[in-house]
Amino acid sequence: MLLVLVGAETMPLLYWLALAMCSIIINNLIGKYVILTEGFSKVSEHPLKSANRSAISKEDEKLLAVLQHNARASISDLARQLSVSRSTVQTRLQKLELSGVIKGYTVEYGDAYLATLVAAHVSIKVRQKLTARTNIELKQIPQVAALYAISGEYDLIAIVQAQNTEQLSHILDDIGNLEGVERTTSSVILETKFKR
Repeated sequence: MLLVLVGAETMPLLYWLALAMCSIIINNLIGKYVILTEGFSKVSEHPLKSANRSAISKEDEKLLAVLQHNARASISDLARQLSVSRSTVQTRLQKLELSGVIKGYTVEYGDAYLATLVAAHVSIKVRQKLTARTNIELKQIPQVAALYAISGEYDLIAIVQAQNTEQLSHILDDIGNLEGVERTTSSVILETKFKR
């Protein structure tokens, strides 16, 4: 926490404002700032650090929707599409990143590329004492696109995407040979009827 001590009658207003701005800028990294003047004190938590305590606003939802459509959009493009200033977009992005709403920016495969892959749902029964280890081992297989814990006869469903059926067969063997895997059942996806 950084303290800025200011005597109102001894310092010109511009100097006081410069100190206050420096305090706020420096404390963007720390999270809190305190400005003390004669007869007045204020403690404020930085708004970006407290973002995870508040709900996502309608404006945040609009920003997220635009980013889902195009995560490569520039700050200027986002501001134009949302009819807000660039600084507003930047502040909202920082808030969403710091609060964990936005984890990162990634590549999403296009339908044309995905259509060339052979995909399968792999139901996996796991030896309970080896569940955590099995999850880690499955995560290390790059062709496992997603892994879900489920209820029922099986414990997990893995979504596997391979270049061809031969590669898929090898991946299924690799999964079945993991120490923590008791048994698997695979269903190759023949066609995607729709995807949201």
